[in-house]
Amino acid sequence: MIERAGAGPLRRLIVLRHAKSAWPLDVADHERPLAPRGRRDAPAAGRALADADLLPDLALCSTAVRARRTWDLAAAEWGTPPPVRHDRRLYAAGPSGLLAVVHEVPAEVETLLLIGHNPGLEELVLALAGDGLDDTLEQVRTKFPTSAIAVLSWRGTAWRALAPGTALLTSVTVPRGAKK
Repeated sequence: MIERAGAGPLRRLIVLRHAKSAWPLDVADHERPLAPRGRRDAPAAGRALADADLLPDLALCSTAVRARRTWDLAAAEWGTPPPVRHDRRLYAAGPSGLLAVVHEVPAEVETLLLIGHNPGLEELVLALAGDGLDDTLEQVRTKFPTSAIAVLSWRGTAWRALAPGTALLTSVTVPRGAKK
């Protein structure tokens, strides 16, 4: 059951797990690039967000190479990408660390895109969602794969009011790019 987050505008938190990464030898985890599939899937994620009219006002992105490249390729699918903030705290963060960064977002931002890593993103989505449409909660519980997009909606006057159980998980998609 969803707890009341309060009155205010409808806000959306779009959670995007980075696209499929490669595992080259002698490359630190933070520096791992996207795999060929990731380079196909990241633009598909950008197109999926545009097609669903879910373009963000602001993006928060992990500083890891695979997350930054996912952002670059997804945002290249939009006419005018929103501002992006690369934040090292999002790399390997758990749900409380991710939420702490989200709480710093200015109140004028109504739609926020968060790009990062599992298991933190999956755990954040499940913690924030007091309920979900259709089988969205079960989808996330089963698997939140690379390039997965979860959309959480809630009402509030400021991002710092977003708390566990206060959002509705409205959709989960996993865009895939076509092989060439």
